[in-house]
Parts: sequence; C-alpha cells; structure tokens
Amino acid sequence: MVISHSSSGAGESAYNTFSSRYARVELPRYRMPENSIPKETAYQMITDELMLDGNPRLDLASFVTTWMEPECDKLIMDSINKNYVDMDEYPVTTELQNRCVNMIAHLVNAPINEDEKAIGVSTVGSSEAIMLAGLAFKRKWANKRKEEGKPYDKPNIVTGANVQVCWEKFARYFEVELKEVKLTEGYYVMDPLKAVEMVDENTICVAAILGSTLTGEYEDVKLLNDLLVEKNKETGWNVPIHVDAASGGFIAPFLHPELEWDFRLPLVKSINVSGHKYGLVYPGVGWVVWRSKDDLPEELIFHINYLGTDQPTFTLNFSKGASQIIAQYYQLIRLGFEGYKHIMENCQANAAMLREGMEATGRFSIVSKEDGVPLVAATLKDSTKFSVFDVSENLRKFGWIVPAYTMAPDAEHVAVLRVVIREDFSRSLAQRLLADINKVLHELDVHAAHAIKVTAPTATQNGNGVDGDGTVTQKSVLDTEKKFVAACMSLVKKNKKTGVC
Repeated sequence: MVISHSSSGAGESAYNTFSSRYARVELPRYRMPENSIPKETAYQMITDELMLDGNPRLDLASFVTTWMEPECDKLIMDSINKNYVDMDEYPVTTELQNRCVNMIAHLVNAPINEDEKAIGVSTVGSSEAIMLAGLAFKRKWANKRKEEGKPYDKPNIVTGANVQVCWEKFARYFEVELKEVKLTEGYYVMDPLKAVEMVDENTICVAAILGSTLTGEYEDVKLLNDLLVEKNKETGWNVPIHVDAASGGFIAPFLHPELEWDFRLPLVKSINVSGHKYGLVYPGVGWVVWRSKDDLPEELIFHINYLGTDQPTFTLNFSKGASQIIAQYYQLIRLGFEGYKHIMENCQANAAMLREGMEATGRFSIVSKEDGVPLVAATLKDSTKFSVFDVSENLRKFGWIVPAYTMAPDAEHVAVLRVVIREDFSRSLAQRLLADINKVLHELDVHAAHAIKVTAPTATQNGNGVDGDGTVTQKSVLDTEKKFVAACMSLVKKNKKTGVC
C-alpha cells in the first residue's frame, strides 16, 4: 500500500482539501503524477469535477436504468470484486447467470421444456449480444455455402435504416455488407415488404427491431416472418430472422403478450435483450438467447481449463464483472411477472400523460406510437422561428437532458425531440417537464419576436443577404444569440487591459 506523505510538511494532513495546497493544484490530465496525494483529497477533487456532469435521473435521452433499490445496490457492491469468467471460483454466480438465461428464454417463448436448459449467454450489453448473434448467423451461412460448393465471401445482412449503430459496427468489423431499407416520412421503421425484396442467397439474416431507437415503434416481425417463409419456399433458401429486442424485449411480454414477435415465429433464431434498459439493471448487462443448439455453431464456443475446470465460453471479451448479472437475477425474482408488468404499465401511463400534454400546447406533432417503447417523440409543427434543437438546448438550463435529432435516411429532413420514460420518471417529474417545456416555448417565442433587424450596410459588410426593404432578418434565434455573444466577446478582448475586469 502506498502511504501518502505531504512534501509541504507533516502538519498539512490536519487541513481539509480546500485549506491545503491541493486546492490550488491542477489535476493531472496527461501524465501520471510523480507523488501521491491523500485519499480524501483525491476523492474530493474528483467529486468536484463530477458535479459538472448531468443528473442521470434527468437524462431523458437514455434508455438505460438510473435507479435501483438499495438492497440491490448493496448486492452489487458486495460482488463488485467478482470476475464472472472465473466460473470454477464462483460457481453460484455462474448458476445465477444460467437461471437468468432460462427465465428470459421462457419469457420470449423459446421452444424448451420446463427443466431444459436454454441456449444463451450474458453480455456487457446488447451491442456485444448482437455481435455474437451476427457471428453465429455468418458462420452457419458460410458452413452451408461450403457444403454446397458455393462462394461464401460476400455475406450481407438486411436491416432498416433505423437500426442502432451497433449493427453498423457488426457489418464493418466482421466484413458483412449492410443492406438498409430506407425510411420515408411518416413511416420510420423497416418495411417488411421492402426488406424481403432485398434478401438474396448471400443474406445471413434479416434483423428486425422491437422498439426503434428513433420512435420506440415495434417492427412487424410477424409479417416479416410470413413473407420470408414464402420467399424461402420459392427460392430454396433458408434466410432466418434475428430480433433486436434491446428496448422492447422486457416490455412486450408484459404489456402485449398476444403480439407475435419472438420464438413463436419459426424463422426467429435468436433474440437479444438489454438487461440494463427495461430489464431494470444498471449499465453493463445484456442477454442473447438462441432458439436451439443447432443455431449456435459449436466451433464458435471456446473451451478453457486454466481456471480449474473445463469452461465453455462464447464472448467477445474475457473478464467482466459479475455484479450486474447478480443484479439481474435480483430483479427477476424480486419483481416477478407481476412487478415488471406494473412498472411497464406505469411507464406507459406517464408517457401517455406527457404525450397529451405536449399535444395540448398545439406546437408538436407526435410521431411515436402508443403501443411501443414508452417514449414520446415529436416534431415542431412550425420550425420557422426556432427548431427542436433550440428547445432541447434551452431545456438544459432546467437540468433536463432531452435529445433532438434528425431521422435516418431517407427521412433526414425530419427533426425530432424525444423523451424516454423510465421506471424512475414519475408523474410529478412528467408534470414538471411539461411546465418547463411550456416555459421554453414562451421564451423562444419572445426571442423570435425580438429578432434583430440588421441594416443593409451592416448586412452587406458582414456578407449577409439583404431583403428588399434594405434590412436582413436573422431567421435563426440561436444564430442571432451566438453572433451577439461573439460580438460582445470581441469587444471585451479588444478593450481588455491588465488587471481585474
């Protein structure tokens, strides 16, 4: 253990951080410091910097869980030093992972018996889960092509343009062509008809999204399955489906049990879900489940014995923490089907309340669907005075992190404001957000009404266009504010003298 000694004298340890010399020392940025500092000081200085981060509870951009019960927090801390991969040393943790896999497999209607073990693994999130599922599809497709004596150097995957970036990563990292079904205004998910048209003999799978990142909408996996069954019959191919249920996998089974999107459909061979989204666990855990053993090629599974016993492993990394897996098991047995259902119903109800409130302003058009992931995505009916990006930026002064973004190709001209409703986003917070949205709209209206009119000579000098009346109106309020601030800063720099200003 390193014992910190102050170079400024033994008496300094009696001071607090702010009365010691460390209060005027800059934190290292690029190189490790030569000397140690007291643990209290290190803690205080890092904590101070972290105060400038956003509040996770008010981060309405993220689907990721930001609150868990204190009992689960304690479980996480109690197991924070366990490395999950040491299965022989932590056999109970391994058993808890297997239990989670089995429970999730039954939740998504895997064709297994009550006492039969499901085929699946825990991951650090849905990105890793998708990589593993994609590798299984690619290897299985390549093996079949080899057996038939056909080339296997040009695999492709069909998705909607609305997929999360991890699908693009998979395609680029593992040299698979990504064939995207483009979006259209008013239809922001993959069209199953267009998707099946793009399928060919080199398609390793079609990826459907249960809960689009852009609008929360569920894609029609049932229609995709039926169309693909027909195409496979006509062509003799055997193109399967993967369902990316990162967001919707822990929602649909509780709110829409009649919806057929999972292993009830014969072409669905694998499904991923995010434990750290609506699985209600802090960041760091995802799950992927396969329909059967046949859908996971054996050659992708590695066997190691240098940790004590033979251990099968199919992951992209090796070491990872066990605490999130334990937390997932806690949530599954603590909440049960009833608890998850109540939480998802609460999220859906609060999303409906927020949706109605935003519609009542008369300023927004809602583009999200009521039956998908509980979120509200909306466009401004009139973007001539200000945009959703201005609304997003101005909400930050109240502490809210609400993203604004443009849709995927070919609907990039549509800009959207999106609010994700999580378990810890209560009705009172929804009401407060609505009040703040109304305040922001009013303030932006006031700014727009006082848009600066620049005279023709000034406009010409600045290189701006001139209206017929000899003046130019700054159309973007944000641009006007930025130019005003820049002008003020320029004057300050020009007139600044040594000393206090």
